[in-house]
Amino acid sequence: MACSLPALPATARADTTLKNQVDQALAAIVADKDQTLASLSVLVIKDGKPGYQQQFGYRYLDRQNPANNLPVDARTLYRVASLSKMVATVGAMILVEQGKLDLDQDISHYLGFKLRNPHYPGVVITTRMLLSHTSSLRDAAGYNFPPDVSMQNFLSSAGAQWADPARARSGEDYQPGKYFDYVNLNWGVLGTVMEAVSGQRFDLLMQELVLKPLQVEGAYHPELLSDDELGRLAVLYRKQENEVWNPQGPWHAQVDDFHSRPLARRAFDHYVPGTNASLFSPQGGLRISVQGLGRIMLMLMNEGELDGLRLLQPATVRTLVSEQWRYDRAAHNGDDYHGLFQSWGLGVQRFSDVSAVHYGDRLVQPGMGQAAFKAVGHLGFAYGLQSGFMFNPGTRNGMIYVIGGVAADPEKNPGQYSSLSIWEEKILTQLYRFF
Repeated sequence: MACSLPALPATARADTTLKNQVDQALAAIVADKDQTLASLSVLVIKDGKPGYQQQFGYRYLDRQNPANNLPVDARTLYRVASLSKMVATVGAMILVEQGKLDLDQDISHYLGFKLRNPHYPGVVITTRMLLSHTSSLRDAAGYNFPPDVSMQNFLSSAGAQWADPARARSGEDYQPGKYFDYVNLNWGVLGTVMEAVSGQRFDLLMQELVLKPLQVEGAYHPELLSDDELGRLAVLYRKQENEVWNPQGPWHAQVDDFHSRPLARRAFDHYVPGTNASLFSPQGGLRISVQGLGRIMLMLMNEGELDGLRLLQPATVRTLVSEQWRYDRAAHNGDDYHGLFQSWGLGVQRFSDVSAVHYGDRLVQPGMGQAAFKAVGHLGFAYGLQSGFMFNPGTRNGMIYVIGGVAADPEKNPGQYSSLSIWEEKILTQLYRFF
């Protein structure tokens, strides 16, 4: 049974006037006729306690009969895209604490075959490199493979799955451990390593290590969701068809539309753990509610403990959020993705408050009258969904948002002072008012 966030004491509740103002502002953002959002679910944690939670819009939109639309509520689950990487990292760090995984061991030791970038055959690849996006793997050849393709076969040849120094620009060094490139494939390999050291399928392993101990509803594969949970799963939408965006047009379902098309269950009886965890989308397949994400945030804020349960040791959490890489333009040490990535820990982004027009990782509007919100966490972006999870370990203030679909092209609607979309900037600035 899922465990909800603790109720906020009356003396600590957000001021009613402020709450109403933020409710109205967020509702207006969702309903903007040129940048409509299919749904929005948000949570603010202030001083280590839930301070504001609200939902807007619909988890299911019936184009034929709007009377059948299903609204979002606090228990709505979303496929949260790359926030999945951060939660998978928590599972990996539990395995580190159990002594089954070493961050700096050659992962060939776990996989049972020698894994090397063929262009750097003498350099080992470690779990730390996977978690900090410095492994030299690339997504150009794909990062999800069918059951008959093993990770070993996919990675054994020289190809687009590897950074090639012959393609480097002047000054760039793609050697494993030196160059940052945000890569989904890192988590397919990580999941396969986690399977190899545990002997368990990745999606089942994450239930055991993280979700069930924290009493969080969710799963890395929809087949593990109950019928009730499937009924509360949000469909993800875009107002895009055949690569054309039309903000005034109809919504088009992208994934998880199990109302129109029942879930096709697959047989994994013969799957051998440790061969191809990409089947379970460690990089982006987690279905979870904002309330569930809030419990994970509270656990991290409390340095690994929640409701009397210690999931991780404090030193492990500090290692997880500590800086492993920082962008240095002069040193040509990575791809900052239009300024969005300035610093990285282990499976978490470190938001440094770098800002320029349409550039940077700043999270809130300049001039809010308070110190910059420097945080750790993760962003997600896929199938029309946009999500964010960020908190400051020192102040124990945090914000979570999940957008269930966008009507306008995010790339053509950049933020004013960051690399986020304009509506993400607006949402975060409203949530930040509670601090």
